[in-house]
Amino acid sequence: MLHIHLKCLQLSTIEEDLEKRQTVTAFRHRLLELVDRSGLTQSQFAARAGLDRSTLSQLLSGKNFRLPRAETILEIARRHKASIDWLLGLSEEGAATPDIVPQPAIELDADDPANEQLRRWLEEARGGKIRYVPSTIPDQIKTEAVIAFENAKLPLAAATAMAESARERIAHARDGGSEIEVCTPVQRIEGFARGEGTWRHLPIRERRRQLDHMAALVEDYYPAYRWFLFDGRERFAAPYTIFGARRAAIYIGSLYFVITAGDHVKQLIQH
Repeated sequence: MLHIHLKCLQLSTIEEDLEKRQTVTAFRHRLLELVDRSGLTQSQFAARAGLDRSTLSQLLSGKNFRLPRAETILEIARRHKASIDWLLGLSEEGAATPDIVPQPAIELDADDPANEQLRRWLEEARGGKIRYVPSTIPDQIKTEAVIAFENAKLPLAAATAMAESARERIAHARDGGSEIEVCTPVQRIEGFARGEGTWRHLPIRERRRQLDHMAALVEDYYPAYRWFLFDGRERFAAPYTIFGARRAAIYIGSLYFVITAGDHVKQLIQH
Protein backbone atom coordinates (compact mmCIF):
# COMPACT_ATOMS: atom_id res chain seq x y z
CA MET A 1 0.00 0.00 0.00
CA LEU A 2 2.83 2.36 0.89
CA HIS A 3 4.49 1.66 -2.46
CA ILE A 4 1.23 2.47 -4.32
CA HIS A 5 0.79 5.63 -2.28
CA LEU A 6 4.31 6.83 -3.10
CA LYS A 7 3.75 6.05 -6.77
CA CYS A 8 0.58 8.16 -6.77
CA LEU A 9 2.46 11.04 -5.15
CA GLN A 10 5.17 10.82 -7.80
CA LEU A 11 2.58 10.87 -10.61
CA SER A 12 0.83 13.84 -9.01
CA THR A 13 4.12 15.74 -8.73
CA ILE A 14 4.95 15.00 -12.37
CA GLU A 15 1.51 16.23 -13.48
CA GLU A 16 1.85 19.43 -11.44
CA ASP A 17 5.32 20.05 -12.83
CA LEU A 18 4.07 19.50 -16.39
CA GLU A 19 1.13 21.86 -15.85
CA LYS A 20 3.46 24.50 -14.42
CA ARG A 21 5.81 24.19 -17.41
CA GLN A 22 2.86 24.57 -19.77
CA THR A 23 1.76 27.71 -17.94
CA VAL A 24 5.28 29.15 -18.08
CA THR A 25 5.50 28.36 -21.79
CA ALA A 26 2.13 29.99 -22.45
CA PHE A 27 3.20 33.06 -20.46
CA ARG A 28 6.46 33.31 -22.43
CA HIS A 29 4.65 33.09 -25.79
CA ARG A 30 2.01 35.63 -24.74
CA LEU A 31 4.65 37.99 -23.36
CA LEU A 32 6.61 37.80 -26.62
CA GLU A 33 3.38 38.51 -28.53
CA LEU A 34 2.73 41.51 -26.26
CA VAL A 35 6.23 42.89 -26.90
CA ASP A 36 5.81 42.49 -30.68
CA ARG A 37 2.34 44.05 -30.59
CA SER A 38 3.52 47.04 -28.58
CA GLY A 39 5.94 48.21 -31.28
CA LEU A 40 8.49 48.98 -28.55
CA THR A 41 12.04 47.80 -28.19
CA GLN A 42 12.60 45.31 -25.39
CA SER A 43 14.31 48.05 -23.36
CA GLN A 44 11.32 50.38 -23.80
CA PHE A 45 8.86 47.59 -23.01
CA ALA A 46 10.78 46.70 -19.86
CA ALA A 47 10.95 50.34 -18.70
CA ARG A 48 7.22 50.76 -19.22
CA ALA A 49 6.52 47.71 -17.06
CA GLY A 50 9.05 48.76 -14.41
CA LEU A 51 11.41 45.87 -15.22
CA ASP A 52 15.11 45.64 -15.87
CA ARG A 53 16.06 44.76 -19.44
CA SER A 54 17.84 41.65 -18.17
CA THR A 55 14.72 40.51 -16.28
CA LEU A 56 12.61 40.74 -19.44
CA SER A 57 15.24 38.81 -21.40
CA GLN A 58 15.16 36.07 -18.79
CA LEU A 59 11.35 35.85 -18.91
CA LEU A 60 11.48 35.52 -22.71
CA SER A 61 14.19 32.87 -22.65
CA GLY A 62 13.21 29.33 -23.60
CA LYS A 63 15.44 28.14 -20.76
CA ASN A 64 13.25 29.82 -18.13
CA PHE A 65 10.76 27.54 -16.38
CA ARG A 66 9.60 29.84 -13.60
CA LEU A 67 6.84 32.41 -13.56
CA PRO A 68 7.69 35.90 -12.27
CA ARG A 69 6.17 37.24 -9.07
CA ALA A 70 2.44 37.93 -9.07
CA GLU A 71 3.15 41.67 -8.74
CA THR A 72 5.27 41.58 -11.90
CA ILE A 73 2.57 39.78 -13.91
CA LEU A 74 -0.02 42.28 -12.66
CA GLU A 75 2.16 45.24 -13.64
CA ILE A 76 2.86 43.88 -17.13
CA ALA A 77 -0.85 43.25 -17.67
CA ARG A 78 -1.90 46.66 -16.35
CA ARG A 79 0.66 48.74 -18.20
CA HIS A 80 0.37 46.91 -21.52
CA LYS A 81 -3.41 46.56 -21.71
CA ALA A 82 -3.69 42.80 -21.33
CA SER A 83 -5.61 40.57 -18.97
CA ILE A 84 -3.79 38.32 -16.51
CA ASP A 85 -5.79 35.29 -17.68
CA TRP A 86 -4.67 35.95 -21.26
CA LEU A 87 -1.02 36.31 -20.21
CA LEU A 88 -1.16 32.96 -18.42
CA GLY A 89 -2.84 31.21 -21.35
CA LEU A 90 -6.14 30.78 -19.51
CA SER A 91 -8.16 32.96 -21.88
CA GLU A 92 -8.13 34.10 -25.49
CA GLU A 93 -9.61 37.49 -24.55
CA GLY A 94 -6.71 39.77 -23.73
CA ALA A 95 -7.22 43.28 -25.09
CA ALA A 96 -8.40 46.16 -22.93
CA THR A 97 -11.00 48.64 -24.12
CA PRO A 98 -9.36 51.22 -26.42
CA ASP A 99 -11.04 54.29 -24.92
CA ILE A 100 -9.77 54.03 -21.36
CA VAL A 101 -6.10 53.12 -21.35
CA PRO A 102 -3.67 52.56 -18.44
CA GLN A 103 -0.93 55.24 -18.08
CA PRO A 104 2.27 53.10 -16.51
CA ALA A 105 5.44 53.90 -14.77
CA ILE A 106 3.96 57.13 -13.14
CA GLU A 107 1.79 59.07 -10.71
CA LEU A 108 0.30 62.55 -10.73
CA ASP A 109 -0.94 62.36 -14.30
CA ALA A 110 2.48 62.11 -15.90
CA ASP A 111 2.87 60.25 -19.17
CA ASP A 112 4.21 56.78 -19.51
CA PRO A 113 7.89 57.22 -20.44
CA ALA A 114 7.73 54.55 -23.12
CA ASN A 115 4.21 55.22 -24.39
CA GLU A 116 4.36 54.33 -28.07
CA GLN A 117 0.71 55.21 -28.49
CA LEU A 118 1.38 58.76 -27.31
CA ARG A 119 4.26 59.05 -29.77
CA ARG A 120 1.94 57.91 -32.54
CA TRP A 121 -0.63 60.56 -31.60
CA LEU A 122 2.09 63.22 -31.69
CA GLU A 123 3.14 62.03 -35.13
CA GLU A 124 -0.47 62.13 -36.33
CA ALA A 125 -0.68 65.75 -35.15
CA ARG A 126 2.60 66.71 -36.86
CA GLY A 127 2.18 70.04 -38.61
CA GLY A 128 -0.86 70.90 -36.50
CA LYS A 129 -1.37 72.39 -33.07
CA ILE A 130 -1.00 70.48 -29.80
CA ARG A 131 -2.72 72.01 -26.78
CA TYR A 132 -1.54 70.88 -23.39
CA VAL A 133 -2.81 71.57 -19.86
CA PRO A 134 -0.38 69.79 -17.50
CA SER A 135 -0.96 68.88 -13.87
CA THR A 136 2.39 70.34 -12.86
CA ILE A 137 5.30 72.09 -14.61
CA PRO A 138 5.18 71.08 -18.31
CA ASP A 139 7.21 67.91 -18.84
CA GLN A 140 8.94 69.33 -21.91
CA ILE A 141 10.72 72.07 -19.97
CA LYS A 142 11.63 70.25 -16.76
CA THR A 143 15.24 69.81 -15.73
CA GLU A 144 16.48 66.28 -15.13
CA ALA A 145 16.85 67.10 -11.42
CA VAL A 146 13.16 67.99 -11.19
CA ILE A 147 12.15 64.87 -13.14
CA ALA A 148 14.28 62.74 -10.80
CA PHE A 149 12.73 64.44 -7.76
CA GLU A 150 9.17 63.86 -9.00
CA ASN A 151 9.88 60.22 -9.83
CA ALA A 152 12.10 59.34 -6.87
CA LYS A 153 10.00 56.25 -6.12
CA LEU A 154 10.19 54.88 -9.66
CA PRO A 155 12.82 52.35 -10.77
CA LEU A 156 15.91 54.00 -12.26
CA ALA A 157 15.12 52.68 -15.75
CA ALA A 158 11.64 54.26 -15.70
CA ALA A 159 12.95 57.59 -14.37
CA THR A 160 15.63 57.68 -17.07
CA ALA A 161 13.04 56.92 -19.75
CA MET A 162 10.92 59.77 -18.37
CA ALA A 163 13.79 62.23 -18.84
CA GLU A 164 14.36 61.01 -22.42
CA SER A 165 10.65 61.37 -23.19
CA ALA A 166 10.64 64.98 -21.94
CA ARG A 167 13.54 65.84 -24.25
CA GLU A 168 11.80 64.19 -27.21
CA ARG A 169 8.66 66.24 -26.68
CA ILE A 170 10.32 69.64 -26.61
CA ALA A 171 12.25 68.63 -29.75
CA HIS A 172 8.92 67.82 -31.42
CA ALA A 173 8.07 71.52 -31.38
CA ARG A 174 11.17 72.41 -33.37
CA ASP A 175 11.60 69.40 -35.64
CA GLY A 176 7.99 68.40 -36.21
CA GLY A 177 6.70 71.66 -37.64
CA SER A 178 4.01 71.59 -34.96
CA GLU A 179 2.84 74.31 -32.62
CA ILE A 180 2.57 73.52 -28.93
CA GLU A 181 0.44 75.67 -26.64
CA VAL A 182 0.63 75.09 -22.90
CA CYS A 183 -1.59 76.62 -20.21
CA THR A 184 -0.70 76.54 -16.49
CA PRO A 185 -2.07 78.39 -13.43
CA VAL A 186 0.43 81.06 -12.39
CA GLN A 187 -0.11 80.04 -8.76
CA ARG A 188 1.43 76.65 -9.52
CA ILE A 189 4.67 78.28 -10.68
CA GLU A 190 4.68 80.63 -7.68
CA GLY A 191 4.22 77.65 -5.35
CA PHE A 192 7.11 75.86 -7.03
CA ALA A 193 9.37 78.91 -6.66
CA ARG A 194 8.57 79.11 -2.95
CA GLY A 195 9.04 75.36 -2.46
CA GLU A 196 5.49 74.72 -1.31
CA GLY A 197 3.59 71.43 -1.17
CA THR A 198 5.31 68.54 -2.92
CA TRP A 199 8.28 70.81 -3.72
CA ARG A 200 9.25 71.61 -0.14
CA HIS A 201 12.13 69.10 -0.13
CA LEU A 202 13.55 70.16 -3.49
CA PRO A 203 16.65 72.32 -2.80
CA ILE A 204 16.28 76.01 -3.64
CA ARG A 205 19.26 75.84 -6.03
CA GLU A 206 17.40 73.24 -8.14
CA ARG A 207 14.22 75.34 -8.11
CA ARG A 208 16.22 78.33 -9.34
CA ARG A 209 17.85 76.22 -12.05
CA GLN A 210 14.42 74.99 -13.13
CA LEU A 211 13.04 78.53 -13.36
CA ASP A 212 16.05 79.69 -15.39
CA HIS A 213 15.93 76.57 -17.57
CA MET A 214 12.28 76.89 -18.50
CA ALA A 215 12.55 80.64 -19.12
CA ALA A 216 15.43 80.02 -21.53
CA LEU A 217 13.66 77.15 -23.34
CA VAL A 218 10.39 79.04 -23.73
CA GLU A 219 12.28 81.99 -25.24
CA ASP A 220 14.40 79.74 -27.45
CA TYR A 221 11.49 77.73 -28.85
CA TYR A 222 9.05 80.62 -29.31
CA PRO A 223 6.80 80.80 -31.35
CA ALA A 224 6.68 77.02 -31.93
CA TYR A 225 6.31 76.51 -28.18
CA ARG A 226 4.07 78.99 -26.36
CA TRP A 227 3.37 78.88 -22.65
CA PHE A 228 0.44 80.81 -21.18
CA LEU A 229 -0.10 81.43 -17.46
CA PHE A 230 -3.64 82.00 -16.23
CA ASP A 231 -5.18 82.90 -12.88
CA GLY A 232 -6.19 79.67 -11.19
CA ARG A 233 -8.76 81.58 -9.11
CA GLU A 234 -10.73 82.45 -12.21
CA ARG A 235 -10.53 79.27 -14.26
CA PHE A 236 -10.10 75.57 -13.60
CA ALA A 237 -8.81 72.94 -16.02
CA ALA A 238 -8.18 69.25 -15.48
CA PRO A 239 -4.99 67.95 -17.13
CA TYR A 240 -5.51 67.13 -20.79
CA THR A 241 -3.85 67.17 -24.20
CA ILE A 242 -5.45 67.91 -27.59
CA PHE A 243 -3.69 66.44 -30.62
CA GLY A 244 -4.57 68.63 -33.59
CA ALA A 245 -8.31 68.43 -34.23
CA ARG A 246 -8.53 64.64 -34.16
CA ARG A 247 -8.10 63.51 -30.59
CA ALA A 248 -8.09 64.66 -26.97
CA ALA A 249 -6.81 62.77 -23.93
CA ILE A 250 -8.14 63.80 -20.52
CA TYR A 251 -5.96 62.58 -17.66
CA ILE A 252 -7.69 60.94 -14.70
CA GLY A 253 -5.20 59.76 -12.13
CA SER A 254 -3.34 56.83 -13.69
CA LEU A 255 -5.76 56.65 -16.62
CA TYR A 256 -6.58 58.85 -19.53
CA PHE A 257 -9.91 59.05 -21.31
CA VAL A 258 -9.50 59.35 -25.07
CA ILE A 259 -12.02 61.41 -27.07
CA THR A 260 -12.19 61.26 -30.86
CA ALA A 261 -15.69 62.71 -31.46
CA GLY A 262 -15.16 65.88 -33.49
CA ASP A 263 -17.69 68.04 -31.63
CA HIS A 264 -16.24 67.12 -28.24
CA VAL A 265 -12.70 67.82 -29.39
CA LYS A 266 -13.81 71.23 -30.70
CA GLN A 267 -15.37 72.08 -27.33
CA LEU A 268 -12.10 71.28 -25.59
CA ILE A 269 -10.20 73.38 -28.13
CA GLN A 270 -12.49 76.34 -27.38
CA HIS A 271 -11.90 75.81 -23.65
